[in-house]
Amino acid sequence: MSYEPPTPPTDIPTDLVNTLNESTPERLQHIAQYAEELAEYKERETRLEEESDEIDVEERSDDLPDDVPAKATITIKEINDNRYYYWQWREGKKIRSKYKGPVNSDD
Repeated sequence: MSYEPPTPPTDIPTDLVNTLNESTPERLQHIAQYAEELAEYKERETRLEEESDEIDVEERSDDLPDDVPAKATITIKEINDNRYYYWQWREGKKIRSKYKGPVNSDD
C-alpha cells in the first residue's frame, strides 16, 4: 500500500475529485459500493436493451412464469455472499426483475 494519495483518473470532473478528497473513509466506502452497484445496473440495462433489439420473440420457456415476458433474460445477483437467479426484462425505460431461485453450487 502506498503512502501517497492516489492519482484520480483524468476523465473525472474536478468538482467530483474535490468532493471525494473531502469525504471521510466511511463515506468513500459507501460511495464506492454505490458506484459499483450503479455500474452493474447500467451495464445490465445496456445489455438488456441490446438483447431486446436483437431478439425475435421465441417460444416461451417451460420454466418461464406467466407474468414474465418471453423476451426476459436470466441474470445472477449476489446478495450477502449468496447468488440468486432473476428473470429480467425491460418495460419502457424501467428494468423489471422477478426472483427465479438460488444458484446451485453444482452449476
